[in-house]
Amino acid sequence: QVQLVESGGGLVQAGGSLRLSCVASGSIRRTNPMGWYRQAPGKQRELVALIVSDSTNYAESVKGRSTIFRNNAGNTVYLQMNSLKPEDTAVYYCNLNRMGTVYWGQGTQVTVSS
Repeated sequence: QVQLVESGGGLVQAGGSLRLSCVASGSIRRTNPMGWYRQAPGKQRELVALIVSDSTNYAESVKGRSTIFRNNAGNTVYLQMNSLKPEDTAVYYCNLNRMGTVYWGQGTQVTVSS
């Protein structure tokens, strides 16, 4: 059974930085896609960044301000977010796709004050 545990959220001023972490338990490979999604109040959950092996993709809204990376073992994924904006405020969820089964973390709140 896979479990995802996120950490690193919090309250930060606009222009600041945060690093989110997500640790996946179970048998995980670097080829298993992992990503970060976010959901703001009243909005749908949206993809922020995705990593598969060494390939990454970013939402246009965070491109150039965020970096997704993974440890060598493949079981921990990070999201470094810089130059944060109030519109980045949301609950951020870690996501893992392992052989077609999708897993979600419990979410971590990121609040950016203006």
